[in-house]
Amino acid sequence: MKYLYQDNSLSSKERAKDLLSHMTVREKAGQLNQHLYGFQVYERKGAEVELNKELIEEVEYYGGLGVLYGLYRADPWSGKTYENGLTGVLAPKAYNKIQKFVLEHSRLGIPMLLSTECPHGHQALDGYLLPVNLNAGATFHPELLRKAYEVCGSQLKDLGVHLALISVLDVLRDPRWGRSEECYSEDPYLSGELAKAAVTGIQGKGVTAVAKHFCAQGEGTGGINASAARIGERELREIHLPSAKACCQAGVQGIMAAYNEIDGIPCHSNKKLLTGILRGEMGFKGVVMADGLAIDRLDGMTGNNAKSAAMALKAGVDISLWDKGFTRLEEAYENGFVTMEELDRAVYRVLKLKFELGLFENPYIKEQDISKVYSYQNHPEALQLARESVCLLKNENDILPLDRKKISSIAVIGPNADELYHQLGDYTPSVREEEGITVLKGIKDFLKDCGENTVVRYSKGCGLIRNEENYIEEAVQLAKACDYTILVLGGSSSRFSKVEFDANGAAKLSESLDMDCGEGIDTAVLSLPGLQVRLTEAIAQTGKPVISVLIQGRPYAVTEVDRHSKALLCAFYPGMTGGQAIAEVIFGETCPSGHLPVSLPGHVGQLPVYYNYKDSYNAMSYSNMPDKALYSFGYGLSYTTFRYSDIKLKYQFTAACNGADSCFKDEQQIYSESIGLTFDDMKKGFIELEINITNDGNYDGYALIMLFIKDLKSSIIRRVIELKDFTKVFIKKGESARAVLHLDEEKLSIWNELMEFTMEAGDTQLMLSDGCQTFWQGKVIISE
Repeated sequence: MKYLYQDNSLSSKERAKDLLSHMTVREKAGQLNQHLYGFQVYERKGAEVELNKELIEEVEYYGGLGVLYGLYRADPWSGKTYENGLTGVLAPKAYNKIQKFVLEHSRLGIPMLLSTECPHGHQALDGYLLPVNLNAGATFHPELLRKAYEVCGSQLKDLGVHLALISVLDVLRDPRWGRSEECYSEDPYLSGELAKAAVTGIQGKGVTAVAKHFCAQGEGTGGINASAARIGERELREIHLPSAKACCQAGVQGIMAAYNEIDGIPCHSNKKLLTGILRGEMGFKGVVMADGLAIDRLDGMTGNNAKSAAMALKAGVDISLWDKGFTRLEEAYENGFVTMEELDRAVYRVLKLKFELGLFENPYIKEQDISKVYSYQNHPEALQLARESVCLLKNENDILPLDRKKISSIAVIGPNADELYHQLGDYTPSVREEEGITVLKGIKDFLKDCGENTVVRYSKGCGLIRNEENYIEEAVQLAKACDYTILVLGGSSSRFSKVEFDANGAAKLSESLDMDCGEGIDTAVLSLPGLQVRLTEAIAQTGKPVISVLIQGRPYAVTEVDRHSKALLCAFYPGMTGGQAIAEVIFGETCPSGHLPVSLPGHVGQLPVYYNYKDSYNAMSYSNMPDKALYSFGYGLSYTTFRYSDIKLKYQFTAACNGADSCFKDEQQIYSESIGLTFDDMKKGFIELEINITNDGNYDGYALIMLFIKDLKSSIIRRVIELKDFTKVFIKKGESARAVLHLDEEKLSIWNELMEFTMEAGDTQLMLSDGCQTFWQGKVIISE
């Protein structure tokens, strides 16, 4: 018998509705379950893969499988390595074998979806890895990030992955949080532009992006992971929802709910958030996935696991993750906790996605070895992200770039100088270490390739965390014997040490822990761990010039390091080729163009130090320390010099004018520093700022221009300044380029006292900045 859903000439909606009508309650519940840990469902036997009993029983019980998580995951938590994990042709063979088993045991022939972690590249053996999100934020380059995620998307597509779990929604408001590295920025606009780029890149290759985490996880109490976000609706809407809105505008097909609660309501049971705001206001049409075991955490409210499942389903969660709750959906229905309509709504979304992805027609993938296809040589996007993310924060007497022809010896010292996994970040798979480039290797390779005979000497100096690892005296003697010292400090989110794991894969605190960042590793202090400050002071006392490099997953308070360094570079976690990028910057092969996506505090007691605080108080105004961050959002030096001229403030229609697609308002085409417009003007057009940028320096380089606003008249308390647009332009030395920035109705609208998103009459100050100086100010006057 042939059913309507088997007719591929029908729409995905029609096919999903018909298929749904033929399913039993148990089959429906099975489509919403993502209960299994995919890395546990197989055992590698030489060149073959055997499926285990747990997978077989699950598929047979539900008559199929909705979603399988993490088949390719390989890290210390999963226990999968190059010896027992999936690589080469084994990976697609395993996928096809599981998919075949699912289809053979599905009465209606429903294929499974495969999900995978991709927070900064594929967390799999031979996965293409990117620098972490803070690095992406530091580039201020959405187009580059989009191209990098296209590479990730292509690799995922070749491996049969349908759902890529990507960290793009969290906004960093407290650097004590261990997952700081997963945020793009402390700023909602920059975060949203990069989130949109990542989603566009992944989905452009036919893989569904599941954007996580929704919402406000970066606002946890005291920086504690998964803790309460103690904010009101205005803070939620101004800071934490814009990234999700940007993703929805980009057509994101998946959203993952966050662990935290907001004002007493867990995100997984927050119907206003998951249905009212996400679907009602933002127009989201895809699937909502739970975070790992999050549904079971609702038991503390309901006292009943089946009721917890019902609560999450009613709120808007469609797909589970590892929890027991959704395995009891059949029971929840039988007991009247959920209705058939509520169950069908979620199942329909899952089925529609499977039809949209073409799974029913093409459930299998080509069995080929792609392990060498997605190399860093073939795809230089990861390296370019690392290059553009290095932030030069201090350069006393222009000590950088170093002239390699005038240096006979360099000391490379520090716990992060030659530790590849320390520069990769959390959610990292096992890697082939010969493919990675540490700072030490990057410096050696660069000098060797340039034909220099400079002697490079290395000492670890001290352990990253443990005080018993003390090699400071050895490092001091090394520094004394060399012309310059490159001091490589920071932190690590590497799980590749003595780490114990929680049930959801987060690291558990223990005395043997050798990581100070990552999921589950929150901190009460922000000074560099271990003996690193003492090492810095000892090296500085040699009198030799010190160039410090910070490899880190959060903004540390590095006042002492800053004071003792002639130059200071912030590189966050720059990824597999990060050492090459840093070496290129140190020696001037690459002109630094990174700008801080987050503010660096001078002391943990200053928190919060984000730049966009409310204009109702004097932020960071303490009696015993400076009233500003050590380095603020957007800051970043360059080796070259840019000059700004011929700045034009314009108003442009978007509607047709005199038969043209667009035109300038005839009587008010160009303004100098002030522009007066009405509500109607802003509905029909937008403000444009055009700048001429000339590279007057001696290096080719990127210029970053940021447009900030400050509301001078408002019905609510606004922020001191807010980023509303930015552009990054590459300009060769001696040449000029034009840059254009925009302000439209949405960028000038606010959430008023009635929580309505609207423009208000009044004056708004405009500011153009390159991160080091505000070089132009203007004003827009809006009237009704």
